Amino acid sequence: MIIPVSLGQDSYNIILERGSLAKVGEIFDLDRRVFIVTDTGVPFEYADMVKAASKEACIYAIEAGEESKSLGTFETLCSKMLDFGLSRKDCVVAVGGGVVGDLAGFAAACFMRGIDFYNVPTTLLAQVDSSVGGKTAVDLKGIKNIVGAFHQPKAVLIDPEVLETLDERQFSCGAAEIIKIAMTFDKGLFELIEEKGIRSILDDAIEKAVRIKLGVVTEDEKETGLRKVLNFGHTLGHGIESVTDFFHGECVALGMIPMCNQALRDRLIAVLRKENLTCKCFADAQAVAEAAMHDKKASAGIVTAVVVNEIGTFEFKQMNKEDLIESYKEVF
Repeated sequence: MIIPVSLGQDSYNIILERGSLAKVGEIFDLDRRVFIVTDTGVPFEYADMVKAASKEACIYAIEAGEESKSLGTFETLCSKMLDFGLSRKDCVVAVGGGVVGDLAGFAAACFMRGIDFYNVPTTLLAQVDSSVGGKTAVDLKGIKNIVGAFHQPKAVLIDPEVLETLDERQFSCGAAEIIKIAMTFDKGLFELIEEKGIRSILDDAIEKAVRIKLGVVTEDEKETGLRKVLNFGHTLGHGIESVTDFFHGECVALGMIPMCNQALRDRLIAVLRKENLTCKCFADAQAVAEAAMHDKKASAGIVTAVVVNEIGTFEFKQMNKEDLIESYKEVF
């Protein structure tokens, strides 16, 4: 299935199809030098499939984990790209999760002021969220995604078959992002997840999540309005992520709980638990709120949080640090 992304001269296609990685040479323009970025947690065979389809390719594997999403690793990538002799006519291909996609995309955005970038997301979270929308970034001083650029890919290849090698915890992280989308935009999808669980509707859930996010991104590419809704769960979530060892998707799950009313909170917690996501957090409220206020979306001591009081709808709420502390303490 081809899902078109209509962004004028930056338009591209998302290919969502089981087994599509085996046809990557037909989908991406790899008849040139190709710099492939992956990480040590991704089965190496996936990057090898891209290399085999390329005219000339180099694979560079970063260490798995959020710690690699740094300016130091970014510099290393750019240096390796330079050593490989990449020109403006060549390309970068990310094969991995959100860290790989964000980092490789940012390197592609900056190298020679921007070269072609392709994405092969290999985690559920990356397939339904970070690979869609053109955001690329690295972290700095513990603040997530604070240095980055908008750089749309030339194409994205989503092959659900690669999720068969994904561990349960990472799968649950992706489930959190699908639940986030359902909570804000799709009551029917949320009820399906309640009834059946995400694994039993996986391909359909991926497609629905991607199409919903695309609708938002197409309307608001640079996050000046509607796109902020995609931050549901991320305000406190990023704060929690900064001061704990939880994974990103786990933090998004935790961050959603205080941002809905009590009636919905019980349903949300039941669904999160069904998808093996933790619903308890013992991090200090002050530390979480302070970290949240360092988020790039905060301004003059105020952050725009997304609140859900009815499934399939949302509202924006201006909150200061004290508001965040109160919301956090009410739940945790």
